[in-house]
Parts: sequence; C-alpha cells; structure tokens
Amino acid sequence: MQGNIIQWFPGHMAQTRRAIKENLGSVDIVFELLDARIPHSSRNPEIRALLGEKKTVVILNKEDLADPKTTSLWMERFAREGCGAVALDSKSGKGIQEVLSEAKKLLKDKIRRDRERGMTRPIRAMVVGIPNVGKSTLINRFAGSKKAQAENRPGVTKQKQWVKAGTELELLDMPGVLWPKFEDPATGEHLAMTGAIKDSILLSEEIACSLCGRLAAIAPEKLMARYKLTPTELDAEPYDIFCAIGRKRGLLIGGGEINEERCAAMLLEEFRSGKIGRITLEEP
Repeated sequence: MQGNIIQWFPGHMAQTRRAIKENLGSVDIVFELLDARIPHSSRNPEIRALLGEKKTVVILNKEDLADPKTTSLWMERFAREGCGAVALDSKSGKGIQEVLSEAKKLLKDKIRRDRERGMTRPIRAMVVGIPNVGKSTLINRFAGSKKAQAENRPGVTKQKQWVKAGTELELLDMPGVLWPKFEDPATGEHLAMTGAIKDSILLSEEIACSLCGRLAAIAPEKLMARYKLTPTELDAEPYDIFCAIGRKRGLLIGGGEINEERCAAMLLEEFRSGKIGRITLEEP
C-alpha cells in the first residue's frame, strides 16, 4: 500500500492545534489518550511538541481490546519517560480512578502549595488525542453523565468544551487531531485499521488486506480460530487470506467472486470490536 494513500487532515484540526497551544496555560495537567492497540501510531508528534514540559498522564485507552502483556510493556516505557501511565477501558470505567490518582501524584507539590495558601480547587486537565480514541467517553465516565458527545467514529467533537467532573476535576475536552503527513506508511495503516480515520475516505479493501497480513504475522492462532482457516490458507499472500475469509463467511457475488466491500467491512468491524481477540499491533 502506498504511504500517500492515507492522509486526512480536515480544517478544524489545524484550529485544534492552535487551541491546544492557547489553552495550555490554563490547565494543570494533560491527559493524553492513546489507543492501547497502537500506542506509537496514535501518539501525535505535534501534540507532544506543543505540550513541551507540561505534566502528562498517558492513558492507554481501549485496553480491553489490546494484548494485556504488551500493554504492561508500554506502560513501563512511558513511566521511564517520566509520564504517569494508566491502562483504561473508558467504556466500562476500569482504570478510571487510577487516572485521577496519577494526576494527583504528578501534581502533589502544587496541591501541597495550594493547601498551604488555603486554596482548594479542582485539578484542571486538558484531554487530547487523535480522533475516535475515546476522549468523550472518558469525560462522560468522570462526569457520571453524558456531558460530552461520544460516538464510535472519528471527528465527532468539533470544538473545545469544559466539563466539571465532581469536586476534584475539571476537564477541557479538545477535538481529536491528526497530523498532516505520516512519515511511516505503517502509521497511516494502523490508524485506518483501528478506525481513527473515516472509512468513507479510505480504500477499505486495501486496509482489510493489510490487516490480514499483519494478523497472520502477529496473531495467527486467533485469526485461524475466528475464521476457521487452515495452516495452508494462512500461509499465503494477504489478499489470498482475505479471499479465504470471504469464502468461509459466504460473502460471495455472482460467479463465486468475493464481495470485497462486504468482506472488508466485516473484517474491520470484527477487529475493531475485539471479536478476533485482544491484539496489539505495535510493541514498544
């Protein structure tokens, strides 16, 4: 797949970069959400540059879809970099309290100074990340109600919004932001596979074929079990694996040809929802 196929940078994303820079001084800490399945590809290098030395809690969201052993390795790496790191399933709320605990740990000196001055106010956190990484779901978990619009597709949050989350936390929800050019083609593919880029602008069949190749390499047993593939069918080119899966599922059109559009949609949905298994595409 050509690296220049996947580029998606709507105008509001440039505005978001400016808003992050302009509002950074009004928050105490940043909650940087990453997709636990692709921690490297889902970490926007431009956001990192904007944040500078700002204290940050790295949140590996969607950890219920990722391989737990690999998630632990990623958390160790981020801890070595000086970030607080938490694995989170924002849909169920698992890990939510650890996020606040990490924030308090990183801000302990500031919290102590404020108390000595008789000041008590909520921690103010900016929530940043790529599209569809779960920012709004996280905020709604903290707030205990649907304060932020959340859907399982990229580009829903279009403007910043402050949300109160109890007495200890105020959250600044920023729209998801990608960056204009992916230096590594694998980054664009991983973002597409996990749903960070709108399917409507992609060649989904190509993304699904690439996914077949990746899963055959890193999770062959799970791929074989889900689609009842034989070792011979798995030991093939990605497109041939893709076609074998289509045949197993009966996704055919006239003449016995594979309905590539339906097969691609099925494969991507089943990977994204964890039906194939808990799989991480990147190691630290």
